[in-house]
Amino acid sequence: MRSATALVLAVVLAAGCLGAAPAPDSTATDAGASSVSGDAVRVTVVEVVDGDTVDVAYPNGTRDTVRLLGVDTPETHGENTPGEFEGVPETAAGRECLARAGERASAYARDRLAGETVTLRFDERADRRGYYVRLLAYVVVDGESFNRALLREGHARVYDSTFTERERYEAIEAEARAARRGLWACADPDALTATAAASGSTTATATPLSDGGSGPLRVVEVHADAAGNDHENRNDEYVTFRNAGEAALDLSGWAVADATGRTYTVPEGTVLDPGAELTLRTGSGTDTETTLYWGADGAIWNNGGDEVVVRDDDGSVVLRYAY
Repeated sequence: MRSATALVLAVVLAAGCLGAAPAPDSTATDAGASSVSGDAVRVTVVEVVDGDTVDVAYPNGTRDTVRLLGVDTPETHGENTPGEFEGVPETAAGRECLARAGERASAYARDRLAGETVTLRFDERADRRGYYVRLLAYVVVDGESFNRALLREGHARVYDSTFTERERYEAIEAEARAARRGLWACADPDALTATAAASGSTTATATPLSDGGSGPLRVVEVHADAAGNDHENRNDEYVTFRNAGEAALDLSGWAVADATGRTYTVPEGTVLDPGAELTLRTGSGTDTETTLYWGADGAIWNNGGDEVVVRDDDGSVVLRYAY
């Protein structure tokens, strides 16, 4: 009897040493999160390591590190390999562009996950833990798969591994890549030229991104961190533009987008006189000559860094400003 008890105790201790997660929560359900039939557990995100890795705490107080299953965001703590991201050139500008994209992915993850209670879903076709003994899971927040959100917003590529959602993820990545959304802008020669300029490359010809653009339309302020909750106080989140040229700018049909491709179209009849400024607020209101309202249902500009991209009515990039 003693030997049997000792054997059970040894197995339990061994499981603890291997960092086994607490038992799955059979009541955790999140509509639309995943088609995967694996088990799930509720946890709190205590730290966002980077775009695809988070530290979590279980209800019993123990902690673990989770690597988001099936996705890979650009590195922020090491060198990026552009060849892993389709279309991004193996150049210094390509690596620099990916590094900035990695920072934006981390900021996006912090904005969505930090301090939140989320559901971890596990895939029966994938290992429970990866090479570094990190849990491999789908992270569900507010009923949405965050793994898929990363791909949709262009913050990640599909990681080359076996998992149930792979075919769906590849389709989502392909759509973001075709739209040059998020990190996929690094495959855009215009973006790489501007990135090289910002990093001091002697081969660049564009004005540095921090200057607000090389044409008459300039960014003079990005107020990304609204007072209080950014998602609730959306009108205190805004971008202000100025016409630095000598002629009026007809902005009708121009598009303003963030790094993930979320886009606002300027109304017809919007004209910005020389020296005049125009503020685009994220929330809702009545447009005036000096203020436009995006009408978004949530915050747009990441507090930790983002990119303002403006295209004219022909679709040509006229301004690309990173902060």
